[in-house]
Amino acid sequence: MFERFSQGYYLGRLYVTPTDGTRALMHSDQHERINEAVYATGSGVERLDTPLVMKLENHHFAVHGDENVPTDTLALPESMVEEANVRNPPSLREILLARRERAHQLLSWAGEPDDDAGGYNVGT
Repeated sequence: MFERFSQGYYLGRLYVTPTDGTRALMHSDQHERINEAVYATGSGVERLDTPLVMKLENHHFAVHGDENVPTDTLALPESMVEEANVRNPPSLREILLARRERAHQLLSWAGEPDDDAGGYNVGT
């Protein structure tokens, strides 16, 4: 789904569609598999529900898992879909996925929220 793109990112293609919520979401099983493959270190017990950090156009955002989102789909709040100029959703778009070190850096800059804090934009 994602392949190495640069030192900081993987590149993949997902269908982008709007959601009524405030968080960026993808199917929970895919979220967990990507989390394990990209963010897990392989040492000890690790959480696989931490947010993935993705980038569409010029915006980074945290992505959470949700079983109601179709596979291979990134559900974004309406405002983010508009900012990314997504026309006629669901639209297949190139998405950057931050590698573990880059994601940690971006989340620390944003002040990583509690699990219940809702969605957030991690900057540009």
